[in-house]
Amino acid sequence: MGKETGHKINKPRAIRRLVIWYKRNSAVTSIVGSAANSAATASNVAGNVVSGAGSVVSTASNVASNVAGNVAGNVVSSAESVVNTASNVVLNASSLAKNTLQPLVFDPLKRLQNNDNFLDKEEESQSNRIWIAVDGMGGDYAPGPILEGCLEAISRFPINIKFVGDIEKVKNSAEKIGLVELLEKEIENNRLELIDSGDPIGMNEEATAVRKRKNASINVAMDLVRNNKAQAVYSAGNSGAMMASAIFRIGRLKGIDRPAIGALFPTRDQTSPVLVLDVGANTDCKPSYLHQFALLGNIYAKDVLQVKKPRIGLLNIGEEECKGNDLSLKTFELLSNEKSFDFGGNCEGRDVLSGSFDVVVCDGFTGNILLKFLESVGGVLLDILRSELPRGRRGKVGSAFLKSNLLRIKKRLDHAEHGGALLLGVNGICVIGHGSSKSLSVVSALRLAHSAVNHNVMDNLNQLQKLQVLNS
Repeated sequence: MGKETGHKINKPRAIRRLVIWYKRNSAVTSIVGSAANSAATASNVAGNVVSGAGSVVSTASNVASNVAGNVAGNVVSSAESVVNTASNVVLNASSLAKNTLQPLVFDPLKRLQNNDNFLDKEEESQSNRIWIAVDGMGGDYAPGPILEGCLEAISRFPINIKFVGDIEKVKNSAEKIGLVELLEKEIENNRLELIDSGDPIGMNEEATAVRKRKNASINVAMDLVRNNKAQAVYSAGNSGAMMASAIFRIGRLKGIDRPAIGALFPTRDQTSPVLVLDVGANTDCKPSYLHQFALLGNIYAKDVLQVKKPRIGLLNIGEEECKGNDLSLKTFELLSNEKSFDFGGNCEGRDVLSGSFDVVVCDGFTGNILLKFLESVGGVLLDILRSELPRGRRGKVGSAFLKSNLLRIKKRLDHAEHGGALLLGVNGICVIGHGSSKSLSVVSALRLAHSAVNHNVMDNLNQLQKLQVLNS
């Protein structure tokens, strides 16, 4: 009997989740209820006062017309004042409910903006907006979703877009998705310009194809940066072709042997991503390349991520400085002797997402494998959680309550949600988007491009050539 009495029966998981969900939403329900009650109470008070005023007026008229009339007039006047006050209470109650509920509405783009207040304001002059060239034909779903993302970004950030692509195809896509009116409006407002070009470099084509097809969309977009008609370029097309076009048309920074692609990976702290480079531009690297990647990443983290003193890590198989292959050992020595940044030592694979490092450097072969692995984690994790949920009614109830949470987890682990990565080491701001980018990813990538321009990344990157290591 003692064991049976002491045994505590656990509630089913579905019921516990229902209770948690109710508690989380009870605050909102309470606010709405309080506002409604305040309005009803104010209305009742007004009604009672007016009714009382009417009774007093009637009584006063029977007693003495002159004196009572004056008194009644005063009472009615007071009643009108109370009615006005009651109306104000109703309005204030409504405003309170609206102002309190509004921050609870989830906007997925708020997390993209972080601390940057890029919301476009009507009073902002056109001269303060920056021009960004967009390869409108690059990407798996171009040009429709790319155009949609550009139009959304124009309304949110102080940017203008030079949209490069086959104009006829662009207009046909705009008509299919219902953006013709908005497109024409932004063109009329001089916030978007259509630039005609040829077809894009296909995903399966060699990067060197940019040398033969000068009219390719990525080449036309890159020429806009070279000719100072745009301050940054974005493409979700062939990343190798974009890097080749950048090298051939705007050139490398002095002292940088190989440009690197820097990608943002999520960490435990959603507001503090880690920059990993290179993630695919250079499969074979020398120690000096990785050293330069660290220098580039340090400036990126300071200017774009706003980290005061970025902690640099070298991806390796162990924390000890004696671990790793020949490339790792020689790179460790170079980074240890560098005084211009904070080198935190080797970073094991399990530490990449821990938040212990702000920048992690590696060769492009390893970095690309790491990137592709991370891209698959979100979907796999979601599938595992789904398979582990109880079956039957309990499973369906649990899935319904967990669906939004699981999707948010997947998005945090999905690299495509970060929009794009900067191509570091070239003489211009180039943002490479994911091939499967849609409107949300495009908006995020354009925010990144604006942030890089706004924080004068190129000015600081050009200062690297003064370092002795780059001149040796």
